[in-house]
Amino acid sequence: MQLYVILRRNGWRSPDELGEAAQRSTRVGNGDMPEDVRWIRSYVLDEGAGTVGTVCIYEATSPEAIRKHAQLADLPVDEIIPVADTVIVRPDPQPATA
Repeated sequence: MQLYVILRRNGWRSPDELGEAAQRSTRVGNGDMPEDVRWIRSYVLDEGAGTVGTVCIYEATSPEAIRKHAQLADLPVDEIIPVADTVIVRPDPQPATA
């Protein structure tokens, strides 16, 4: 599998709507396409006016597999970019807990 970055700009009207999309994505990826796509992580973007987008990191067999997963899970896809390499300076910070 190849590592990809998926840009999803202004994909959701609220964080709650994004949460529902994440559940669909997990269900489709783990249940319908486990050999073709694997969701690694996402960074949520504050797009202003309450809307959010994401930058998602996936492993996939191809960009077409990512597009199929997005269609089945009803997710937007603005751009799919293959990752050439990874440079880790520091680990991702842990999200704050309430």
